[in-house]
Amino acid sequence: MTTTPSNPKAARVPRGFVDRTADEIRAAEAMMRTIRETYELYGFEPVETPLVEYTDALGKFLPDQDRPNEGVFSFQDDDEQWLSLRYDLTAPLARYVAENFERLAKPYRSYRAGWVFRNEKPGPGRFRQFMQFDADTVGAPSVAADAEMCMMMADTLEALGIARGQYVIRVNNRKVLDGVMEAIGLAGEENADKRLTVLRAIDKLDKIGPDGVRDLLGAGRWENPDDKSGDYTKGAGLDAAAADTVLAFVAAGAESAAATIANLAALVASGGRGSEGAGELATIGELIDAAGYGDRVRIDPSVVRGLEYYTGPVYEAELLFDVTNDEGQTVRFGSVGGGGRYDGLVGRFMKENVPATGFSIGVSRLAAALKSLGKIGGEASRGPVVVLVMDRSAIASYQAMVAELRAAGIRAEMYLGSSGMKPQMKYADRRNAPLAIIEGSNEREAGEVQIKDLDLGKELSKGIADNETWRASRPAQVTVKRADLVAEVQRMLAAAVPPASE
Repeated sequence: MTTTPSNPKAARVPRGFVDRTADEIRAAEAMMRTIRETYELYGFEPVETPLVEYTDALGKFLPDQDRPNEGVFSFQDDDEQWLSLRYDLTAPLARYVAENFERLAKPYRSYRAGWVFRNEKPGPGRFRQFMQFDADTVGAPSVAADAEMCMMMADTLEALGIARGQYVIRVNNRKVLDGVMEAIGLAGEENADKRLTVLRAIDKLDKIGPDGVRDLLGAGRWENPDDKSGDYTKGAGLDAAAADTVLAFVAAGAESAAATIANLAALVASGGRGSEGAGELATIGELIDAAGYGDRVRIDPSVVRGLEYYTGPVYEAELLFDVTNDEGQTVRFGSVGGGGRYDGLVGRFMKENVPATGFSIGVSRLAAALKSLGKIGGEASRGPVVVLVMDRSAIASYQAMVAELRAAGIRAEMYLGSSGMKPQMKYADRRNAPLAIIEGSNEREAGEVQIKDLDLGKELSKGIADNETWRASRPAQVTVKRADLVAEVQRMLAAAVPPASE
């Protein structure tokens, strides 16, 4: 006997988190298989790190310094050590490499997929838990490793069905931006926070445009500038001349990589890190052109990436086709991932500096892009064959059928509820079952079973006029000898997909 609670709790998912359905999970896993195959084609191998790291392993490289808990979910263990849920997959990799440095072959090429957590204000398309898929090369100082990352990004998108011309891989170099920062007086550790504010302002260029970026470089910006409503973001406090220099850097892009690099070199003509960065971009451009990727990888000064641990080339994968957003507006889909060189991150744990570069794909965002293109998430996936329970005194017979079907590699389940035949058929339909197996007392005595073709019923209900021959050759229900159950189910499943219409 069961009782109903007098005051049941409300069932609700926490803000910023989402549940995932079976079809969403299967679509994402299929997508990640393709990503994995591409990464392995380039010689990368898997590694897995825990969801929890010591908070001090994350160091100063946290996504949000302005919140008391610095943007991460943290707690203390029994030893009063602070632990945090990882906010990305890069900081844990840096810790892993440092801890296992002597036994790893260098350069160390690895990939990993997993959940990351951000204790930030949730909003449309902004979640507190999401999945990333990363690839990194640790121990390679040459920008050839960065160029390879850009090429692998391009190959990954095409392997997933995103056609050439529907995407671009954009590349820049933080060293050039460092040269710009020096030119406007923001060099040195004492200006670290202000530099980070400048980075975040530039990173919003595609969302708020040059005027919005200028506001964030200056005093600040309202979420709705026209009526000064919504959230207010404090700016970097730059004067007009400094803001002009930063915006000139962002606008230095030209028709060709050579022209863009020349523009950037002119901005940092005094030499130092800025000139070094421009030279690295020139090398990346040469390598990209030599490998035949010049039409897909573009030097673009507007790419800065928001995290401060990047030390050299940074890159971003942007999808160029239009979609309709939540407000009904037509917008470019935008970024689905990015990364860059982070030569100082592994070295935090060691006595030596260790060069590294890597790229992270936002799995949910890329899945949404593929769905909008019709590459995944079409028809619901086929469910299991359902064996109906018509006589509960003979349940062992139904269980034997299910076992035989599973032994033959066929997804199958026995109905475990307590309802009659009609609700059981509704259940099979909701499970998207292709077939239902029916054995009543009469069929059992005759040594037979009935197999109902539920896929065919769905096709007939659509009233589709094509593929008449295919439908005519498939009776909606057949009766076969019990011994022939598995063979007939295999035959009907093989025939369940109609031929393409001409």
